Amino acid sequence: MLRHATILALTFCTALFSPAARATVLWSDAGPVLVHENGAGTDLLHGAAKHDDSSDGALYFKFHLNPLSDVSSEAYSAAFQLFEGDTERLAVGNSLKAWAYSAFNTSDTGENNKVAGDVDLRSSHPESYGAGDVLRYELPRRGIQCTIIFKVQFVPEGDDLVTVWMNPDLSKGATEESQPENLTTHFKARASFDQIRLRHSGLGGGWTFSELAVATAFNDFIMPRFWQQLWFIALMAVILLAGVAGSVRVMEKKKFQFKLQQAEQERALERERARIAQDLHDDLGSLLTRISLLGGLLRADKDNPEQVETHAGKISQSADQTVRALEEIVWAVRPGSDTLQSLVDYIAHFANELFEDNPARCRLDLPAEVPALPLPPDVRHNIFLIVKEALTNVLKHAAAHEVQLSARVTGKKLALVITDDGRGFDFNAATTNGERNGLVNMRRRAEAVGGRLTITSAAGQGTRVEFNVDFPG
Repeated sequence: MLRHATILALTFCTALFSPAARATVLWSDAGPVLVHENGAGTDLLHGAAKHDDSSDGALYFKFHLNPLSDVSSEAYSAAFQLFEGDTERLAVGNSLKAWAYSAFNTSDTGENNKVAGDVDLRSSHPESYGAGDVLRYELPRRGIQCTIIFKVQFVPEGDDLVTVWMNPDLSKGATEESQPENLTTHFKARASFDQIRLRHSGLGGGWTFSELAVATAFNDFIMPRFWQQLWFIALMAVILLAGVAGSVRVMEKKKFQFKLQQAEQERALERERARIAQDLHDDLGSLLTRISLLGGLLRADKDNPEQVETHAGKISQSADQTVRALEEIVWAVRPGSDTLQSLVDYIAHFANELFEDNPARCRLDLPAEVPALPLPPDVRHNIFLIVKEALTNVLKHAAAHEVQLSARVTGKKLALVITDDGRGFDFNAATTNGERNGLVNMRRRAEAVGGRLTITSAAGQGTRVEFNVDFPG
């Protein structure tokens, strides 16, 4: 499963993040290169690319510039210029006489120019000199950076076709055909070359050039967003793979936990079945056996009225105990009994029946409503048996006039208190001498459910049994 998820993740990453096929970059120089009063300049290409007058095809040129002077107050010339040997060819930048972003050494003259061979470049931020007087060109301003791309479509033995874009759209999906007309300039020029030189002359602090490149297609200059970068693609692939692996691990862990929970539920069900079977055998079995024996004695002593009455009383008492034991078993297996409310209700029912025909008065102080907390069968059964043992001990041994049973539920905490005004006993001496195995069983049951049992008693001072338990969240 993990292998299939990994293959799916890799396929998704490839489809989503793979960049489009790139054009061929013939030469590039990231820069920056500061050019200031350098005369004819020096060659940067060193033979990396060239086109003579017999060549055809197209090349694309790119540079980014940061003017360190303002042409409106400082006359200068600066350019990215093609050379063929020492012969000046097409230059793109700022013509000394144009005083604008322009191309010079061209075969055409721009509509705004009076100098032959100068062509002002169209800009998306044209200059304005007053109301209604809006020009199409832009003056170089100090600190206002600019990106220029120009294409040369070479024409053998003739003037080459040149297209210049001022600050073109280089976002994902952009093409040279999609560039706005207001930043596109077309003209002709002789653009054969074997050198590229950066030049500056005149006033001001010069120009800083960067991102210099020559390529075979416009697409090479499309700037990939950060999510298209290799590092980001790799990071996303790692995150996606980690997410898939983590999800698989979580799913497998949940499946394992579910199986453990099922196994624990099955074990709990088996324990409950075993307990019910044991109760049926121990309680009901012994009581019914006793009734059967007493019935035999009753028949044997039918001519002795005193013995008949004694045996009949014992049969009646055993029958009551049998009915009560059967009620407990039915309550234990009845659907809906595994709640704290059911436990409290049944404790009240049991106490009322146990003291119904007894001179001792049983007072109940139980909450009418308790939180809807589920109780596992073994927890519920052990708590009930603690209460049953405590009440039965009062009935059999305390000779009390009054017994009080109270319950308090606070959040997920249950507190049960059983007090009586009977004869009391020395608890430590009784348990040491083995006379009160029922009390020891109460402690064992309290520990089994994680509860705390406190028994306080003294001769002639009654008995107090307090049980506290915190239910799991």
